[in-house]
Amino acid sequence: MPIWRTDGVVITILLHTGVVEFLYYWLHRALHHHFLYSRYHSHHHSSIVTEPITSVIHPFAEHIAYFMLFAMPMYTTIHIRTASIVSLAGYISYIDFMNNLGHCNFELIPIWLFSIFPPLKYFMYTPSFHSLHHTQFRTNYSLFMPLYDYIYGTTDKSTDALYVSSLKRGEELPDVVHLTHLTTPESIYHLQLGFADLASKPYASKWYLWLMWPVTLWSMTLNWIYSRTFVVERHRFNKLRLQTWALPKYKIQYLLQWQNASINSLIEEAILEADEKGSEELNAYGGFYICKNPELKVKIVDGSSLAVAAVLNNIPKGTTQVLLRGKLTKVAYAIAHALCHKGIQVATLFKDEYVKLDKSLNDGKSRSNLVLSKDYSHQIWLVGDGLTEDEQTKASKGTIFVPFSQFPPKKLRRDCFYHYTPALLTPKSLENNHACENWLPRRVMSAWRVAGIVHALESWEEHECGFNVTNVSNFDKVWEATLRHGFEPLSNSFQTNLDILNAVNTARAPDANIVVDKRDITHALGSGLACPISRNGNRVAHFLANLAIFKPVMSSWIDFMSKLLGPSIKADLASLG
Repeated sequence: MPIWRTDGVVITILLHTGVVEFLYYWLHRALHHHFLYSRYHSHHHSSIVTEPITSVIHPFAEHIAYFMLFAMPMYTTIHIRTASIVSLAGYISYIDFMNNLGHCNFELIPIWLFSIFPPLKYFMYTPSFHSLHHTQFRTNYSLFMPLYDYIYGTTDKSTDALYVSSLKRGEELPDVVHLTHLTTPESIYHLQLGFADLASKPYASKWYLWLMWPVTLWSMTLNWIYSRTFVVERHRFNKLRLQTWALPKYKIQYLLQWQNASINSLIEEAILEADEKGSEELNAYGGFYICKNPELKVKIVDGSSLAVAAVLNNIPKGTTQVLLRGKLTKVAYAIAHALCHKGIQVATLFKDEYVKLDKSLNDGKSRSNLVLSKDYSHQIWLVGDGLTEDEQTKASKGTIFVPFSQFPPKKLRRDCFYHYTPALLTPKSLENNHACENWLPRRVMSAWRVAGIVHALESWEEHECGFNVTNVSNFDKVWEATLRHGFEPLSNSFQTNLDILNAVNTARAPDANIVVDKRDITHALGSGLACPISRNGNRVAHFLANLAIFKPVMSSWIDFMSKLLGPSIKADLASLG
């Protein structure tokens, strides 16, 4: 069978328009006679508010009749030997698409389509056209082409008016807008409008996405041509309507000097658009836009205060010194200021960073806690963009890397801990939170994004942007408000991971590398976290797996523990036989 035959495609179109549509119209009218309707077709019309699955809900006898109708063009072209793969596959796809379209109960056919070619209204129905059939019952009988309804006078009088009014539905005005951007060309597939499977998992590069380079190139071209922000997510939290808008720019473009003007222009346009729509909060960056547009009603929140608060609360209790490494951003300066103010020693590795931080500190007590060090043995590293692989290799075993940047460091060390970027667990009442935000787990949201939501919930009137984030009391204020609204820190789970690791080490048998009883771990932890599992085999391995299931954000600990105890567990399982 050939891939394409023009005569076969033309014959299929003519047979569908002249035969299938005509016969279906009269069959459909017959099915609405009270005798057949009560016995057959009423089952389909039990759905007054239709949805795509409604299109295939019919009694068996109707399915047979429809199959015979739709088989006519295909069987005819096969019989006269004009069929092709395109004509058969295309016709089946057309039937399925139009059938689902008519029952989707959502008008999406643009009006300009009929303005360009007015006769199209006789050869293509719309969701609103068929919805009238399910509400009025005695009108709009046609299959996919309203032609025969117009010929025989069964078109509903309100068809055109309903179509126009359906397209004029009010736009949802957001209360909070979060501005973000694409990271890599493949990141478009990790959005909800991409692949749901990828969107539901933390971002990770997939080799098979390279096979889709034509689509990726097309999306990049479309972003370049369109060059406007677009909505990627919508949420509801309490009474707030939340939206996430993406800038059609990639991470690498933010590093290019000649792209600055274009990016600033896009951000300013997004801010002004949000202001026109009445948004209360918009998460962006810098006081530049406020100075340029002093009459803004929208509040600009860059989220730095909450990001700083999240990092401060991620540092394990009892810490007396930390190493600050990475690009010095406003968040880095604020963290250094807060830690020095609390009496925690902050060390830096480079003279220029030390000088810049020292100038930002405004009292002698804080400056005394800032030190220049060449020592890489600090247990806690606060890291941002610019952390090199060489520096990671110099870190001592068991080092905890706590990022303060929006992008996480590359995980090179198996014997160290890597915390998530500043983020919080979202309340269960946050609706439509099905996709992962970049590399964060499900139902976890970055601190920068949460900050805008909290700002709106608290009805704070001031902007949060610019470079001055050194007021320590603001961190506490924002943090307390965040917890009060149901957001939870990730630090508790991470601290639990460390406690479990220490418990495992202390609970080991003196003459073995493996824990002999899960009760030893429970006793060392001081709490009954164990949930018995009735399975044969190593009880400790089952217990550890059970902890991973029931404790949130446990993946980093499990990955680490598997490297330490993997050989011992395997040997222990082998000895059990």
